[in-house]
Amino acid sequence: MEIAKADIVRSTAGRDSGRLFFVVDTEGEYLLLADGSVRRVERPKRKKRRHTQAVCAGDTRIAAKIRSGEKVTNSELRRTLAQLGEGGDPDQEG
Repeated sequence: MEIAKADIVRSTAGRDSGRLFFVVDTEGEYLLLADGSVRRVERPKRKKRRHTQAVCAGDTRIAAKIRSGEKVTNSELRRTLAQLGEGGDPDQEG
């Protein structure tokens, strides 16, 4: 499955491995990721595609907002990711 803007991915490498993120933009082989808490929309994480795993296609209301370029709040991202399941390791701080 090709990862596109507004999809939900899981990080597979680095200190954030296991955490869920929304893809807020793409730059070639890089993805710009935000989860609303550790990585906010204002300063998304830049991560290579090969270090992520697609969880599900963005078919939520938030995904539609990201695709259309509307402003998305951090609380909306947190709420949506929490509904999908725990956004990472509960022992992990940061």
